[in-house]
Amino acid sequence: MKEVVKYYNWIDPSVELVKQMSYMQLSQKFYDAFKQCGTSLKSPLIARRLHAQLILSGLDASLFLLNNLLHMYSNCAMLDDAFRVFRQTSHANTFTWNTMLHALVHSGRMREAENLFDEMPVRMRDSVSWTTMISGYCQNGFSAHSIKTFKSMLRDSDHEIQNFDPFSYTCTMKACACLASTQLALQLHAHLIKLHLGAQTCIQNSLVDMYIKCGAIRLAEAVFLDIENPSLFCWNSMIYGYSQFYGPFEALRAFTRMPQRDNVSWNTLISVFSQHGLAVRCLSMFVEMCNQGFRPNFMTYGSVLSACATISDLQWGAHLHARILRMEHSLDAFLGSGLIDMYAKCGCLGLARRAFDCIGELNQVSWTCLIAGVAQFGLGEDALALFNEMRLDSVELDDFTLATVLGVCSGKNYAASGELLHGYSIKSGMESSVPVGNAIITMYAKCGDTEKSSLAFTLMPLRDTISWTAMISAFSQNGDIDRARRCFDTMPERNVITWNSMLSTYFQHGFTEEGMKLYVWMRRKAIKPDWVTFATSLRACADLATVKLGTQVISHAIKFGLSSDVTVANSIVTMYSRCGQIKEAEKVFDSIHVKSLISWNAMMAAFAQNGIGKKVIETFEDMLRTGCKPDHISYVAVLSGCSHMGLVAEGKHYYDSMSQVFGISPTNEHFACMVDLLGRAGLLDQAKNLIDGMPFKPNATVWSALLGACRIHHDSRLAETAMKKLMELNVEDSGGYVLLANIYAELGELENVADMRKLMKVKGIRKSPGCSWIEVDNGVHVFTVDDTSHPQIKEIYIKLEEMMKKVEDTGRYVGAVSSAHRSKKYHSEKLAFAFGLLSLPSWMPIHVMKNLRVCDDCHLVIKLFSLVTSRELIMRDRYRFHHFKDGFCSCGDFW
Repeated sequence: MKEVVKYYNWIDPSVELVKQMSYMQLSQKFYDAFKQCGTSLKSPLIARRLHAQLILSGLDASLFLLNNLLHMYSNCAMLDDAFRVFRQTSHANTFTWNTMLHALVHSGRMREAENLFDEMPVRMRDSVSWTTMISGYCQNGFSAHSIKTFKSMLRDSDHEIQNFDPFSYTCTMKACACLASTQLALQLHAHLIKLHLGAQTCIQNSLVDMYIKCGAIRLAEAVFLDIENPSLFCWNSMIYGYSQFYGPFEALRAFTRMPQRDNVSWNTLISVFSQHGLAVRCLSMFVEMCNQGFRPNFMTYGSVLSACATISDLQWGAHLHARILRMEHSLDAFLGSGLIDMYAKCGCLGLARRAFDCIGELNQVSWTCLIAGVAQFGLGEDALALFNEMRLDSVELDDFTLATVLGVCSGKNYAASGELLHGYSIKSGMESSVPVGNAIITMYAKCGDTEKSSLAFTLMPLRDTISWTAMISAFSQNGDIDRARRCFDTMPERNVITWNSMLSTYFQHGFTEEGMKLYVWMRRKAIKPDWVTFATSLRACADLATVKLGTQVISHAIKFGLSSDVTVANSIVTMYSRCGQIKEAEKVFDSIHVKSLISWNAMMAAFAQNGIGKKVIETFEDMLRTGCKPDHISYVAVLSGCSHMGLVAEGKHYYDSMSQVFGISPTNEHFACMVDLLGRAGLLDQAKNLIDGMPFKPNATVWSALLGACRIHHDSRLAETAMKKLMELNVEDSGGYVLLANIYAELGELENVADMRKLMKVKGIRKSPGCSWIEVDNGVHVFTVDDTSHPQIKEIYIKLEEMMKKVEDTGRYVGAVSSAHRSKKYHSEKLAFAFGLLSLPSWMPIHVMKNLRVCDDCHLVIKLFSLVTSRELIMRDRYRFHHFKDGFCSCGDFW
């Protein structure tokens, strides 16, 4: 009220000093008062009393003061008062109209602004009028209207184009960027060149930004390189653009070339590293930023806290917490939410709650972060209790919070809670919210009720791409591939996430060929892929062991600048390794700048599968030296590598260190590896004792490992024990039965062989038919035992007979003959290699895949094939890779 008294004292006409003022002095006093009220006080009470004093002073006829009165009212968000003044003004000028237009646009009342602009006399419209409308449409989400208004300005204006404010062009370019229209962008750029406006800094900034947001990085780069001294804005835009299209390290290269940097430069790069999962890089950039004297802000802390959460680095996160409190003196909702998320993802829910309790003013985001943090540990009941606590505190719920809580209800145990929340969303009117509707679809799908998901989807008044994608995922979870595809085909528009969802649906359910066809269609439709697209497609290529298709996908990833993404690189390692190209896999692994735990595990698994046990151990030790902690998958890889190479002492050492050093409790997978290791080495008693001492019931994998070892060492009695255990587990896979039958056959116990076959017949268990396949001339050729269907089968048999003659001439082969077996002469892998020798050039290694374990006879024959042909032959069977060269196999005849 002191400010009110102050204004009355020097504006009230009854005050003597005011009476002595000239018109100009009084006008200046009113101008200063209006400006002070509109910029700092923003008081409706003062604004209206100043208006009253203006009327009493008799100066309300001054157009200058009326325009400033309008400006004050709009700054105080008193639009109705401003509009009444505007309507009462009989002699409005261009400034009056523009002030009123700006007020309506700034408050988001675009329909009223549009009507007022149409009402405005054409002769009064200037560049400010047009720019206000162009900018207003863009700021309020009507980018297409911005473009339309810009075109009208060029067409209808009587002024020279050169007189227009450059801001009208920058606003139009921003609208074009929102529409992501490269065609429009090129037209605008050409227009600017025609008018010789391209040299202005604001135009250059907008051009670079527009092209980047249109996805035209090369055009942005061309503009950028043509600028003699690019502004900081241009540099920062290019850093962002390079990160989006070429990856974070290209962005880093641009950053290092900058002649000078500001906080935006550092924040952009730190955010890029954080978003790409390069947490260590993110943290090191933060340290360098601080060392160079730049002060972090809330954006910086947000990115760095997210990086700490990604790698669960509690020590760094706690250091940041202390720094924030020391530098910022208080904890606002934004930083507090980042701390909650970090502590929760580091597994410290108590610290997350303490950070939550320290926030001065809690908001929906704070509550939602804590609820999500609790939910990620599977503590659904606690998350729902927090939601109820939030409601009791009268915190206003928004659709994001409700969607998060709906996400807690995952599984049939939470179906009732999910339905209650669905009911709450209807009662509160939030059911019509698209995010809430999407969460309801997902909730029902995770609770196993696809029909309710479908009903919720059908009843949604508005749907977005996420709605359709959620429905595709729901059908996928239920195994209904046809309905998922129909949903995909019906969508009004699709984004890359939708395409990825449909790709994953096909690949996860074994429809790999359909998935790869969809990938090809996606490329033809010019959909820009992301790292998920490539990671998913490469995993499918790995499962199929189709190296040619895999290398095509890799070339696409390189083209889009995503091959350096750590997840994509990990998938490339896996793809190459499963195709037997271990050297290529190792090259890609070595090229990964910051290796994640998944990177190390992928490489160790690659070496293990390819029978290079010592390299598995070397890689494991290298990983430990980097400070990366192993997980249970790491130990499966290292124990598997030891098993394949018969490294018993090493295997025992790593098995003990798993629990003693890293506190990892062994699972069935680890026990199976150890049983396999001990069993293959002939230590069958130790293997059986290990099983007997397991703290939980052994599964089929463990007993199958023992059964396989019994076959190697011809121990039919222990094999019977293992088979009995497998039958108790109701294992209907034919492998165990066939394995035991083979043991009996090799021991000459033909009666037992017959009994096993009868048992299989009674149980309806059929032996999985063996097949092998090979890639030749962009096609996959599949062979079965005694195959007669291949169009070149005659030439293949002739080639095989020729090769067998050369093999027998070595003196190292005697054909296996057993009355219990059919002839092994024409097993599928022999036919596949014979076809490869016929079809592929002599310098090229031959890769063959087989769905079952390779038999002893075929293993010996293929070894000798490699000797007599002097060629490298590579085969992947059900368990591992075999690299045959010069008459030897990488497995050392231990498989």
